[in-house]
Parts: sequence; structure tokens; C-alpha cells
Amino acid sequence: MPFPEPIFAAANLWLENGMPASFLSRLNLTTSSHANSAINSSFKLGNVAQTTIGLAGLSAAYFHLLRTGVDQEVTVDARHAVLEFHSEAWHTVDGKLPGGLWDSVAGLYKTKDGSFVRVHTNFPHHRSGVLSILEVPDSPNTSRAMVQSAFDKWNAVEFETEAASRGMCATALRPFSNWCSHPHAKALEGALPMQIIKIGDAPKRKVSGYFTLPLDGIRVLDLSRVLAGPIAGRTLAAYGADVLLVTSPALPALPNLDSDTSRGKRTTQLDLALAEDRGKLEELASSADVFLQAYRPGGLEAKGFGPRKLAAQHPGIVVANLTAWGWQGPWKDRRGFDSLVQTATGFNVDEAEAYARFLGDGDASQPRPLPMQALDHAAAYLLAFGINAALCKTITEGGSWEVRVSLAAVGQWIRSLGQLSPEEAFGSTAKPFPPRVFPLDPEIEELSLQWRSPWGRTMTAIRHAASLSRTPVREGDSSQAPIVLDAHSPEWLIK
Repeated sequence: MPFPEPIFAAANLWLENGMPASFLSRLNLTTSSHANSAINSSFKLGNVAQTTIGLAGLSAAYFHLLRTGVDQEVTVDARHAVLEFHSEAWHTVDGKLPGGLWDSVAGLYKTKDGSFVRVHTNFPHHRSGVLSILEVPDSPNTSRAMVQSAFDKWNAVEFETEAASRGMCATALRPFSNWCSHPHAKALEGALPMQIIKIGDAPKRKVSGYFTLPLDGIRVLDLSRVLAGPIAGRTLAAYGADVLLVTSPALPALPNLDSDTSRGKRTTQLDLALAEDRGKLEELASSADVFLQAYRPGGLEAKGFGPRKLAAQHPGIVVANLTAWGWQGPWKDRRGFDSLVQTATGFNVDEAEAYARFLGDGDASQPRPLPMQALDHAAAYLLAFGINAALCKTITEGGSWEVRVSLAAVGQWIRSLGQLSPEEAFGSTAKPFPPRVFPLDPEIEELSLQWRSPWGRTMTAIRHAASLSRTPVREGDSSQAPIVLDAHSPEWLIK
């Protein structure tokens, strides 16, 4: 069933995951003829943002239809969507922008063999681990120049391999032509960016009751950190779910990101190294509808919270899992983040080459990242779409379901949409991001809402780009803005 641009990407993913073709007519992607000039990138990030946010909203609307009979339309504007894809950059807390979003030594370094390595050091243990390999002291005085000097002694793939062997986060820069012949790229061939798998039997979900919002009464345990997982949980909260974000007091936080990605949720902390806290999580899971996790592969499963065990203990549950590199191939157990996947899989090289062609100077020697963490954000909304679609299946088919999303497969999907000409990507019609300044740029301010915490603190953040015609999303003053990760007790709201 063919669909014209730009809805074909949404239609393909919708149909590939068993959702009804008839409901696609409810999705409106506005400014569609200019979607890809909504941001200056050679990749079609306007389509990516509209598509993934649209699928999240459309699947929530369909779940609401199944439960209530209420039909509605979902509208997503391209520029609003790509700005939401960078929401962490412009949220404010108590009238101020958050501090820097990156550790001082994170980023790209040239290596002895003339290539580059990107390191991710936002968590203290990742920073100390990378610096240990380089034999650079980990102190507040450690400079990028010191790190670069150490990288002068390493070849790119050699360092990538050593870092992976120690559980650290680094990848060598590769052009796409190099990546596509890599064994892990071969293992990813044909992988969908989001997959729904039946993992157990259960009766069909009952649909009796009164529901104001699409996910009213749905309980979501959110065990995720950084961007993709928490944004997925934030999206489910906007559609009405009771989302309880569970983090560990034994793990480092990223407060400059956590405040944005926790809005709409309640937050609590449990240390799963303690039997008592594991028991509390088991109790919460016993009455959860959704268990969302984005820790390293196998991490929670080793503590007794694997998908099939959860499905056996709690029939009808939806278990959603995010990984960096997917479920097959030699890198499946490696840690990873958006920036590392971009670097390894060719995005940084292709973007640099497109920009060099636009400038006309042919100099593509400096890798160029995407203008935002697009893999993370796309993965987040695909996770939300998958969770909503699986919840729909619990009504129409019954059963327990696993949703799988990997950053690498999402990147593969984005590449499959093609690239723009350099002029389209970076020319006069392409829109750059507004500056990260305070007071906020007028475009950001117009799209932002104010949130209040129960303790009197305030924040502003970009509102959700999906507009549902009958059930407006839940956000703003009346919703939770916990700001901190230990704001609530580990318990569900009373249904």
C-alpha cells in the first residue's frame, strides 16, 4: 500500500507493527513540503522527528479509541518536532538554563593513524575509566589538550577495542562505506528500528471504565537514564500514564538532563543491590502495565527482571527494552550512547562531507555530528509508539509483549530515508537552532510551558509536538515537575 512523502515513513512503521491502515488517515504532518528544511542537516531529520512523534501520538489515540470509542486526529508540525528533539537544551529551572550538558573531556580526538575517536565521559566512572586507559590523571585540572596528547599514541580502532574490553564508552570514527562492511553492521541488516515480540500468553485486557486521557490508569515503571528511555517515559506521562521513574542512589545522576526528562513523572530511588529494595521493585512490577528499562544489556535481567520472567510472573505486561547496538552481532553487549553510534556508523563523516560540498572548499577533515542527539530522541518516540502499540495488542489479542529498540537500528532506519542535497541541508531555506541563551529565544519561549513542582520550584520546557484533537496532552502547571530523582515514595497512585 503506497504512501506519498512525507507520511510514507510513518505508514511503513505503523503497518509493519500490525497497526490498522484505516487509522493512518488521522495523522496530519503539517508543513510537510518543508519538513526537512526544518533543521540544517543533510539527513531528513524533519521527517524523522515528525514521523516518530506522530507515531507515538497516533498509537496513543488508537489505544484511547479501543478503550472508549472516542476517535480523534493527531497533528505534528515539523519545526516544533525538531525543536522538541533538542528539548534538553532549552529547559529552565528556577529561571535559569541548566549548566553544560557534556563533561569537559567528552568528545572527539584525533588519533595516531590520522583517524578520530569519540569518548563519552558524562558519568564519573566512564570518565575515570577512559582516562585510566590513556594514563591521564582524573582531576578538575585535566584538560582536553592533555587528553589529546595521550591519544596521539593510540590508533583509533585499537583504543575502541581496549575501551570496550574494560566496559568503557568510546568508538572509532568510520565512514559509512567502512561501517557497512563491519560484522556488526552485517548483523543489523534488515533490523527494524522498533520491534514488538509476543513473550507470553494472557487474557485480553478489559476495557471497562472511564478514561479522560489515552493512558489513564496505565502504570509505567521507568528504569532508564540519560535521554531515550526517560523521554519515552515522559511521553507516556504526557498521554496520561502514571509513570514512576526508579533510579538508584548508588549510581551517578545527570541533573542538567534529569530535570527535563523527568517532567510529568513521579520519581523514587531503589538500590537493587539490597534485597529489600529488590522486593519493593518486584511488588511494583506485580501491578505495572509497562516495565521500561534502558540499562546495559543483561543488567536488570541478572537481578531477576528479564522480559520473559516478568511476563511469566505478571501476564499481560508490556516490557520495553532499549540498547545501543541491538540484540545480535559482536557488539550487542557493548555499552553505547547516541554520539558514539553516530560516530561509529558513518553519520559524522557523511554530515561533514555534505557541509564541505555546500561550502565548496572540499574540506571534510573535521567530523560533523548531527545538530542534536537525533538517534536518542527518535528511539524515545519509537519506544513510546511500541509500548502503545503493544498495549493495543493486549486489548485486541491478549498476551504479554516485549518492545525492542536499539540506537544502531534507529540510525540504520534514518539512513534509509536518504539524504538531502547540500543546498537543501545548509542553504538559505534550512533553519538553524535558536541560540541557547537566557532569556529564551522568542521561538523557544512561544513553544514553552511553565511547570511547578510541589515544593515551589519552577521550570519551563518545550511542550509536546503531537497535538491530539480530543484529549490534549497532560503537561504544564497541573503536572508534576519533580526536578530531583527522589521526590516520591515507591508506590503507585490509587486507581
